Amino acid sequence: MKIGIPKEVKTNEYRVALTPGGTAALVARGHIVLVENNAGAGGGFSDAQYQAAGAQIIPAAATVWAEADLIVKVKEPVESEWQYIQSGQIIFTYFHFAASETLTRAHLASNAVCIAYETVELASRELPLLTPMSEVAGRMAVQEGAKYLEKLPGGRGVLLGGVPGVAPGKVVILGAGVVGTNAAKIAAGLGATVVLLDTDLDKLRQLSYLMPANVQLVFSNRFNILEQISSADLVIGAILIHGARAPKLLHREDLQRMRQGSVIVDVAVDQGGCIETTHPTTHEHPTFIVDGIIHYGVANMPGSVPVTATMALTNATFPYLLQLADKGWKQALKDSPALLKGLNIVSGNVTHKKVAETFGLEYQAAESFLD
Repeated sequence: MKIGIPKEVKTNEYRVALTPGGTAALVARGHIVLVENNAGAGGGFSDAQYQAAGAQIIPAAATVWAEADLIVKVKEPVESEWQYIQSGQIIFTYFHFAASETLTRAHLASNAVCIAYETVELASRELPLLTPMSEVAGRMAVQEGAKYLEKLPGGRGVLLGGVPGVAPGKVVILGAGVVGTNAAKIAAGLGATVVLLDTDLDKLRQLSYLMPANVQLVFSNRFNILEQISSADLVIGAILIHGARAPKLLHREDLQRMRQGSVIVDVAVDQGGCIETTHPTTHEHPTFIVDGIIHYGVANMPGSVPVTATMALTNATFPYLLQLADKGWKQALKDSPALLKGLNIVSGNVTHKKVAETFGLEYQAAESFLD
């Protein structure tokens, strides 16, 4: 199979979807790997390394798209790339369709086979291809929040860890999934007072044995959320509903309860955001202010640490990529229930219920396309 690795073109996205090591493994199995010139530079990999691994270096993105049977990316194809998509072409990447009807309809019109990293799901309900980037984003959320709490960018001027004689800052985290628990670990390690909210009591019980004493585990409901944000310095939105838009847990009027100069980091922004006042931003212009509250809404947070993020992502995606390349998408999905759940769009049909429900589109079961 011909596998194409175009350079990411989303603003400030430096990750790459395949490493030279992965390239060598694919080539050894008889596949052809087409890598766009400088596609790996941001992640720390040179064209020479890809060539040594057996890849063909292609000067233009259009050629990669035109020749490849399978396109592997990190982020969803942006509008400038839609013209390159071939009918029947397999695209394997993060899509987050539920966050954008325009993106969804563009890929329906393309007749491509769209397999989304973020909805590949194990029997345990773990999302193995979302987990590594959620780990990165959760840890970065505290790092970025701490930075914007400083006075120079407009924050309250609070040091999250405090110092002897001065109380530490308070971090409130909405959601105790992978993002939330990683954020809690980092915030607790800095010495902050941390409140982690979730509706899953079993999860909270499990975390009670794992989290340090400065992490409070609180059941999530409207009353408790409003009570906790009133004294927060940093609020982190870490909600994920598999394949669907994130629910809005904070509304604009709720910002009046927060301290001026406090910070919101909405990690759920790539799924529509769990804070009503957030919207996607970029690494170039990461923040904006609403009612005196700093909002950070970068939708590709791990893109700013591409060396770490590329390695973490490709460690997880490569086994699934190998199945697609070796077997073709139909047989790979037949053999892997987890990968089958990643199929979101095929031949102009939506095959993920949550995406269909979000935009009122007709749903077709993914299994019906595997014959």
